[in-house]
Amino acid sequence: MRNYILIALLICATLSTNVFLKTQISGSSSVSFSQTWKAFLALKNIIKTYDGNPYQHLVDMAKLAQKDGVIKGILLHQGESHNNDKQWPNKVKGIYDSLLKDLTLKAGEPLLAGGLVPADQNGACASMNKIIEELPKTIPTAHFVSSDGCAGRPDHLHFTPAGYRELGNRYGLKMLSLLGYKTEASK
Repeated sequence: MRNYILIALLICATLSTNVFLKTQISGSSSVSFSQTWKAFLALKNIIKTYDGNPYQHLVDMAKLAQKDGVIKGILLHQGESHNNDKQWPNKVKGIYDSLLKDLTLKAGEPLLAGGLVPADQNGACASMNKIIEELPKTIPTAHFVSSDGCAGRPDHLHFTPAGYRELGNRYGLKMLSLLGYKTEASK
């Protein structure tokens, strides 16, 4: 018998984009490019790595993972591009519902949503954490994972490596507790 749990993460990251890029819109992604041309070209190249459709890429990777494993939850870390957008939880619900349908997952799958660089680290989007924390009101199976105390970089948007490790540890502990495992609190 194994004395460990294998956790695999499927990553679909598109920097500096809003949640709409990750949504399914008539079989393709929709991007609003208000950035500079340089940023546009960089973003266009990132989207190309997902065959032009980050959402479908995520679904395809998840279906591949389902051949050998079971999806026990969804992790979301996003929000800087939606700072103070009170509709963000509804937008996330649209993606969550689409993923459940496209991956034939049951509606009770947990969704873990982590906080952004917090106010105690002078996070540029720290106010968004209050909106992210409210996600369980829109998606009852959602759980907020606090980023309080996770070290931020000088850009006030991203975590330091240690901050990311701590937040990752908190995601893991939360998921394990939701699966019924007893865990020790993060130090």
